[in-house]
Amino acid sequence: MNRIVGKRVGAVLAGAALLVGGLTACDGAKKDGAAKDAADAGAAADASPAPSPVEAVKASWLKTAAAKFAMAEMRSTGADGKTSTQTGTKGWYPSSHDLTVKGPTSEARSVMTGEVIYTQRKEPVNGKAWMKLDLSVDGKPGVRMNEDPAEYLALLLGQPKLVLVPFSPSDAPGTRHYRAALTGADLQAADEATKVMPEKDRQYLHESVKHLTVLEADVWIGKDDYPVHALTVSHDDKGVSSTQATFDGFGQVAPVAAPPADQVADFDEVLKGG
Repeated sequence: MNRIVGKRVGAVLAGAALLVGGLTACDGAKKDGAAKDAADAGAAADASPAPSPVEAVKASWLKTAAAKFAMAEMRSTGADGKTSTQTGTKGWYPSSHDLTVKGPTSEARSVMTGEVIYTQRKEPVNGKAWMKLDLSVDGKPGVRMNEDPAEYLALLLGQPKLVLVPFSPSDAPGTRHYRAALTGADLQAADEATKVMPEKDRQYLHESVKHLTVLEADVWIGKDDYPVHALTVSHDDKGVSSTQATFDGFGQVAPVAAPPADQVADFDEVLKGG
């Protein structure tokens, strides 16, 4: 290689090095800028306002309503002081359950689909292990609380008294705790928020809480926006009753099925037969 050619090659290599260096610096500046932009965006997202309690409960209700089924564990104490537990599957819209129910002196399996409750008996009746009871009266639904997760949330829809309770060490990580103390008038008040419910279910819920004078309700909502725990204290003319419930497995459990028809005796027919 002669000196002129060597100089030209050296100049080309030097220019290439400068070019690469310039591109690297430029690319680094772009990356630094992009990282800064991402950090700023993250900070802006973190700084965005949290949903209000009413908005959070509505979002949870919408998601829960779509799930249809969940596993439940419940402990209830009636105005008479007696305690019972329920463990199994809860369903909603329409109401259903498949539960093991334990009272102070009894234990039974209870299955409900629509307006019919089936109770498994230790001693068969007419050779049939199940007894069924239709809760409807003159073709109208029997009024009752279903105590499912969607119903607990529905009680709080649109309630301005709903508040976010500060996180407690006893709360599961990532959960949000909401609380409201509602009068009978509060429970009956209809506003736009409750209209996310199907009208028949909305009216049915209002009917089922007409007897209450005060309802104290606490609901814990998890990271996935499903309710994980609920506590209610109900006041009416009979006294005070309370229920604690935990839920999981939303949308992951099988739908509730009625027992085989040939294993079911009708309660009213058994009564008629003496």
